[in-house]
Amino acid sequence: MNKIDPGLGISRRYLHDEVADRMRELIQSGEMEPRTRINEGELTERFGISRTPLREAIKILATEGLLELLPNRGARVASISQGEIEEMMEVIAGLEATAADLACRTITEEDIDAIEEDHDRMVAAWKEANEAEYFRLNRTIHEAIMAASRNATLSGIYTSLSGRIQRSRYRAHQTAEQWERAVSEHEDMVRLLRARDGSALALLMREHIRGKKQVIAANYGEAEG
Repeated sequence: MNKIDPGLGISRRYLHDEVADRMRELIQSGEMEPRTRINEGELTERFGISRTPLREAIKILATEGLLELLPNRGARVASISQGEIEEMMEVIAGLEATAADLACRTITEEDIDAIEEDHDRMVAAWKEANEAEYFRLNRTIHEAIMAASRNATLSGIYTSLSGRIQRSRYRAHQTAEQWERAVSEHEDMVRLLRARDGSALALLMREHIRGKKQVIAANYGEAEG
């Protein structure tokens, strides 16, 4: 998905899909925070479009759970309770574990080389305390392993679900110990991919994702009442 350039309009082909992509990026990047009301006038001006494709895009994002439709009051960015976060992270852990197992059967050496290069850059970003670059590369690695599973159905479910908590998952504040552990686990991921050890990588991936639940819950969502 492309970053939004406020000075550029959107091409007229598949307009509502393009608008949905750009709004999705705003939500997942954190520019549009949970519970933020959608200002249709501001967005139509920003994108250089009419309200019709914007409203179609809003409907798309509502079906994905990224937006909440408010009766007679427009829409807002969805919030997620701590309970929902825990449930979603369990499912995401299962999806990534399955993808890891499948990837070990189908991944190429070139795929692993690319993942290892991103891992090395991620480690460099970690040592430099460059959180933005670290989280960008972290996300790239997880998505590359998912893509290497060569399973479109699995990838589709994963993309839809993980998008709801992507902002917090890859940007949540971690302690120094949590950060160091995450880097160590990523080193093990590369090693297990090289060994094509799907069972061990699946187990590691599941625990790696589960380990993020507490961090995410502390940084995002609303407490259950």
